[in-house]
Amino acid sequence: MKLYHITSYGPLDQVIIPADLQGADLTGAYLKGASLTGANLKGAFLLDANLEGADLQGADLTGAYLKGANLEGAYLANANLEGAFLLDADLTNANLRGAKLANANLEGADLSGANLARALGLARANLLNANLSHADLTRTNLEGANLLNANLLGADLKGANLNGADLTYADLTNANLEGANLEGADLMYANLKGANLRKANLVDADLTGAWLNGADLTNANLEGADLKDVRLEGANLTSANLESVNLEGASLTGANLKGANLEGAYLEDANLEGANLKDANLEGAYLEGANLEGASLEGVR
Repeated sequence: MKLYHITSYGPLDQVIIPADLQGADLTGAYLKGASLTGANLKGAFLLDANLEGADLQGADLTGAYLKGANLEGAYLANANLEGAFLLDADLTNANLRGAKLANANLEGADLSGANLARALGLARANLLNANLSHADLTRTNLEGANLLNANLLGADLKGANLNGADLTYADLTNANLEGANLEGADLMYANLKGANLRKANLVDADLTGAWLNGADLTNANLEGADLKDVRLEGANLTSANLESVNLEGASLTGANLKGANLEGAYLEDANLEGANLKDANLEGAYLEGANLEGASLEGVR
């Protein structure tokens, strides 16, 4: 197999780039703004390569080694990155719409502002410590993905599938999770302050110690979820389903629970001071030690 080693520090209009670069050694290559549309880069070595703003639409990067590569603003729509090694790669503002990412290692990658809408193969992806702040992940399948300690600040996850995903310690401040599927997800100690969780599915999710101050959970389904010691000050839980949830020691001061279903909920030592519980269903709820001072209980059953 013919191998290429490209090291350029000048304008790329002076460099002829072969379309077939399978297995090529491009370590540290300067490919800023390069046109590599549909290029064959299977198994290529792109360690610390500069691909800033490069056009890699539809390129085949299967199994490519891209550790520490600079892909800032790169166009990777519909590219194949299956099994690619992207540890600590810079994908800031990159366009990965429709890209194939099955079994790709994105640990520590910077995907802030990246477009990952309709990206394929992110189920069970390794996104440990990844930076996905303000990324577009609308309707993306992230089932079972490892997002431990990931930065998802302001990310758009509307309609995304996060079933069984690990979001422990993740930062989801002001993230859009409207209609997202978080069933069975691990959100222990996650920061969801100001997040939009309207109509989200959080059935059996673990939110122990999570921060949901000011979050919007209108019509969200939290049946059977673990909300022990959660912070829900000022949160909007209008018409939310909280049946059989564990809210032991939770802080719900000033929260809006109008019309919420709390049937069989466990609220021992919960703080509901000043909360709005108008028309809420508390049938069979356990409230020993709960603080209901100043709470609105009109129409409660």
